[in-house]
Amino acid sequence: MHKHMNFLLKICLSSLVFTLSMVATTSASISATEAQSSIAKVAQSNPCAGKNPCAAKANSVGGSLAKELQGKPVVVDVFATWCAGCKNIAPTLSQLKQEYSGKVNFVVLDVTDKAKLKQTQAKAEKLGLGKFLEANKSQTSTVAIVDPATGNILSMFKNNPNKADYTKVLETALAKN
Repeated sequence: MHKHMNFLLKICLSSLVFTLSMVATTSASISATEAQSSIAKVAQSNPCAGKNPCAAKANSVGGSLAKELQGKPVVVDVFATWCAGCKNIAPTLSQLKQEYSGKVNFVVLDVTDKAKLKQTQAKAEKLGLGKFLEANKSQTSTVAIVDPATGNILSMFKNNPNKADYTKVLETALAKN
């Protein structure tokens, strides 16, 4: 079984490298403005849209969140230290944490390795984010903004460094509270 997993891992990594090289090639052939526009559109779209099996789960984390998260919108970051997308959005998330300190709850779900994932799974269960983590643990650089009372996902971004996109959703959520 270990050999099969290694083989599958190698195939996945090869596919990822190929996809990234295709994206790089395509991006090089379009203008910077067009590239930024395309990135923003992809980042704003739901990563579970279309025929992806997680589409049905994309609207909710599975129920209301823990008592300690109630009363404030929750920003959930699926993070790994090795993730380039996570490094790309880190400055934006840092700015949001400063700007919305005391107004918004920030939760980081660290999936860097098996040990971190095990700790993160316990944390996610405690906070009411267990189903969300299970559905998104392989989606590093995903950031969801969640209504803690309902568990509804207000917005979900993938590798989106555009602070204004997050601010718009957070301001709307805060206005409702």
